[in-house]
Amino acid sequence: MFNSHLSKFFQADIGIDLGTANCLVFVRDHGIVLNEPSVVAINEHTKEILEVGSAAKRMVGRTPANIRAVRPMKDGVIADFEVTEEMLRYFINKARQAVPLRQRLLNPRVMIAVPSGITEVENRAVKDSAKRAGAGMVYIVEEPMAAAVGVGLPVDDPCGNMIVDIGGGTTEVAIISLDGIVRAKSVRVGGDDFDNAIINHMKKVYNLTIGPRTAERIKIEIGSAFQVHDEKEMDVRGGDLFCGLPKTVRVSAHEIRNALQEPISSIVETVLATLDGSPPELQGDLIERGIMLAGGGALIAGIDELLKQETGLPVLIAEDPLLAVAKGTGVMLQELDVLARHE
Repeated sequence: MFNSHLSKFFQADIGIDLGTANCLVFVRDHGIVLNEPSVVAINEHTKEILEVGSAAKRMVGRTPANIRAVRPMKDGVIADFEVTEEMLRYFINKARQAVPLRQRLLNPRVMIAVPSGITEVENRAVKDSAKRAGAGMVYIVEEPMAAAVGVGLPVDDPCGNMIVDIGGGTTEVAIISLDGIVRAKSVRVGGDDFDNAIINHMKKVYNLTIGPRTAERIKIEIGSAFQVHDEKEMDVRGGDLFCGLPKTVRVSAHEIRNALQEPISSIVETVLATLDGSPPELQGDLIERGIMLAGGGALIAGIDELLKQETGLPVLIAEDPLLAVAKGTGVMLQELDVLARHE
């Protein structure tokens, strides 16, 4: 008991939502202290890490030949181990600045949320990268469970709770009861696929090349999954494929919704497949409790209406969908101490 209290006095607890698009970090007693893009800028000649996070994202599409801005996470898992390790080191060290000096004496306990569909090898890679980046004890939690806890679902009740977490690289769908995942599916489709669909649409229809930042802006401003009131239009600037000169075109919300149909249909199909075959008693619970949406993709206009129409169930969007997983890791870190006291 003494050692446990002593460790807590000198050690920080950090929860990490290690996402394909963004990394959020929760520090116990301080809340979410960091929310930055999962981007790293590297000097190709020296292999030196130049910038991480927001500063690196500002370089995307604007770097000279010797500087590369990369996203080391792909589909929710590590695509580049060395760069991910450096990114984790940066985020962990930055998070530790939020705690008192005494809590920097020991390496922090770190809980990392990962997609439910990753392999044991990928799971081990995440743990090893975190430890080399400066973590002490490393705990892994599945993203849908962390998201469900983060949005306040009563996951310990003997009733069905359904969470749909639409991230940058993956969508996690799970039915949870009695602190366990009863049925889950993970599809490697998310916000990045929305952006790519928009990029392809602009190229195919307008012969216009745009970058991921422009595609993201289009998605946020006029993207939708279901017809909404007062649909807007916007001007989009890019490069003409034929002559290579700058060009501006005007696009509508209706055509962007059509462009997003394929990735959004994949998410809907995953939700329906998760419901299909789940225990009848839990399905009955969902008629009353409905589906909770989390993740950045939950902010796409009309996604709740589309799922409501396709499933026949109530659909709610979490209050802070982007923060759900990170908040969930924070709650679960506190539970580690409760478990330790009963060992």
